[in-house]
Amino acid sequence: MKIRQNVRHWAAKKALTMPVVGQKTNDWLVDLHTKVFLDKADEERAEERRAHLDDFFDATMDTYVAALDSGYPEAEAREITHIQANFDFYNHGWTEMMEFPSDELEDHYERYGEFFERWDITIDDPLGDFRPNGGIADAPSTPEKLDDPEHPHAEGGFADDVYVETDDGEIVVGGQAEPADVDVEDAPGVDADDAEEAGAD
Repeated sequence: MKIRQNVRHWAAKKALTMPVVGQKTNDWLVDLHTKVFLDKADEERAEERRAHLDDFFDATMDTYVAALDSGYPEAEAREITHIQANFDFYNHGWTEMMEFPSDELEDHYERYGEFFERWDITIDDPLGDFRPNGGIADAPSTPEKLDDPEHPHAEGGFADDVYVETDDGEIVVGGQAEPADVDVEDAPGVDADDAEEAGAD
């Protein structure tokens, strides 16, 4: 699929694996992803999905870190979490929120099949072993949308690799090399005091 990648993504990667700042960045990213996808939802359905998305995206932060720990580069680790989300959207019939068409679900699963199988992630169970012990909030489905799915926010044709759009608008297949001078202060939700406290541990 096609995603963006800039200095804030690299800083978030660094922050999420650090004490103190990690939780702040986690919470900020969860709020951001919930907002972005609720903006894509049908307006009358948005609020009833908020708690579910908050819980779901919080769980995918653990997926992201696990993918990094497994050796996946930043772009692929982040793409894995977006694929999980699209599996969830599809299962609920939230086709208007999907980032790629439903006929590419299998292609995206197969690209990361080894990782997904290791953590018992399937299209039907997008969180697998990352599902919290207490579960996640329910939200009403719209299964009727699966009969003739519309994907106004989806971009098809990017199922064979991760395509990264840089700040310059360039498309880089596979993602960019990680900068050597990533500053955790550039991570969302982090300020200088947080970064200093984290560095002291």
